[in-house]
Amino acid sequence: MRQYRRQRNGFSIFSRSISRVACAAFFVAATSVSAANENVANQSTVNKSIAAGFVHAQGQQIMDAKGDPLLLRGMGLGGWMLQEGYMLRLGNLGQQHVIRAKIEALIGAEATQAFYDAWLANHTTKADIDAMARWGFNSVRLPMHYNLYTLPVDQEPVPGQQTWLGKGFAMTDELIAWAKANNMYVILDLHAAPGGQGNDLAISDRDPTTPSLWQSDANQQKMIALWRKLAQRYANEPAIAAYDIINEPNWGFEQADDKNGCKETQNVPLKKLLQDVTRAIRSVDKNHLIIIEGNCWGNNYAGVLPLFDPAEQDSNIALSFHKYWNNNTRRDIQSHLELREKYNMPLWLGETGENSNLWFTDAIALVEGENIGWAWWPLKKLGFNNPLEIKPNAGYLALVDYWNGKGEKPSAAAAKKALMQLATQDIHFANNQFHPDVIDAMFRQPHSTATLPFTQHIIGPRGGVVSAVDYDMGRSGYAYRDNDSANYHVATGGQRTPWNRGTQYRNDGVDIAFDAQKKRHYVNHIEAGEWLEYTVTASKAGRYGLFAHTTAASEGQVMVILNNGKPINTAIAPSATWQAQALGEVELQQGTNKLRLTTVQGGYELLNLQFKP
Repeated sequence: MRQYRRQRNGFSIFSRSISRVACAAFFVAATSVSAANENVANQSTVNKSIAAGFVHAQGQQIMDAKGDPLLLRGMGLGGWMLQEGYMLRLGNLGQQHVIRAKIEALIGAEATQAFYDAWLANHTTKADIDAMARWGFNSVRLPMHYNLYTLPVDQEPVPGQQTWLGKGFAMTDELIAWAKANNMYVILDLHAAPGGQGNDLAISDRDPTTPSLWQSDANQQKMIALWRKLAQRYANEPAIAAYDIINEPNWGFEQADDKNGCKETQNVPLKKLLQDVTRAIRSVDKNHLIIIEGNCWGNNYAGVLPLFDPAEQDSNIALSFHKYWNNNTRRDIQSHLELREKYNMPLWLGETGENSNLWFTDAIALVEGENIGWAWWPLKKLGFNNPLEIKPNAGYLALVDYWNGKGEKPSAAAAKKALMQLATQDIHFANNQFHPDVIDAMFRQPHSTATLPFTQHIIGPRGGVVSAVDYDMGRSGYAYRDNDSANYHVATGGQRTPWNRGTQYRNDGVDIAFDAQKKRHYVNHIEAGEWLEYTVTASKAGRYGLFAHTTAASEGQVMVILNNGKPINTAIAPSATWQAQALGEVELQQGTNKLRLTTVQGGYELLNLQFKP
């Protein structure tokens, strides 16, 4: 089973993964216009007339620069400024500082710094943002690590003062330039706050042996100063859609056993910090939309709202919620909808993902149906259920085995070579594997039940071969059917459902394995009731012999082939080795044909379908 990002506990409403095919996309274009120059008064309230050219809140709606409703469709750049162990197949080494220490122990401090410099330079580039715009995204959420912008409090030369670092600001400037070139917005998100904002350690790179954000006034003052600095720098930058003040606070203030703040009823320290940061931002920037997140990974707003009393109330604030591994019905987001209505504030799904295509489609259809924008997570990682997949070199995989206690310790030279190849080549956009099915599930499928060929299957005079894993692209129940197609373990209280057990090639429920020796993918774990549909194009009408390249360990496997709706019943003979078995004859019409393979009794594996004249 794949390594999952986070384990969720206890919160009942808890709402918390070039192309061979042209993916149709519903694209909401973002408009960027020049910001009006304006002196900002040192005050905590927002003027009723926000400077022209900025994304802003208007009642329960997020509006664009022209004052038209804006539905944000975005992606979070997880793993760039802030690594998490699961993204690198290092689940046991969750926090970035732990990963860094392990690297340094192998290759030394100087080489480790070179690795991280290369990582920051190559993980996300203009090519990534250009591709996001082509696919249909109109925004990008930047998860920021504070230590790229300022020193940790215990490293400040003068306690209580702030030392500013150029690296983070330069990276942010560059991302904004890439986004503006594509008419996209940027949301700044403080993902790792000084000291760390919760007991889910990896998401904020928290060291539990040092004071957390909530246990240190110095950490809180640094966070406030950082947001004031960011707001001052970007006060007149309309390409920034919003400031997402703090990612996923998860801390029990009232009860010691409430580890992640899901039972919190007051959230007094969180509310105060949100107030202090908002006031600091408004002292230098009254134009930008501010996004706040509740406790319990961004979902528990008990005691937080209203954020200010009526005399100080800020009308340019939106609520964020995060959604992972639960069901996709209106009931599952009802409490958030009620907050939007009660406090007359926009609602934004600030982070979600790490699931199957079916879940992605259903979640986006749900929130867009409620006029809620979203930001998915993440763009890329060492894993299959995101638009881009990082394919690591063999040396790095050997290093992972060592760190996970499954292999021998590599030499310093071998470790350095593998890590530098990962950071200079493997993570770069040009070498990432693009998953068109993920993009299709996010942009086209929420609005359409039509299916598309995953790749072109041409059957000519000499026949042709259709790879089993290249079934059509589309919704579950229309392009395929699999008995396990998504992970709902937070809602069901059960185990994490594996959907594609092989975590290979595609992100649907269809189970796909990889034969490393023969370098080919095939469908396995085929169960009764599951089916796959293929669009094949015949160059001319004719009769063909149909063969299935299969292997089966026992007797009784049966499939039904529907050729343009006409059934062909056949049994699979048991074979311990891969063999092409005759299924019968099919009559193909010239042009497009639909072939559906339905399993009546499972237990076999399928490599391809072969057409012979």
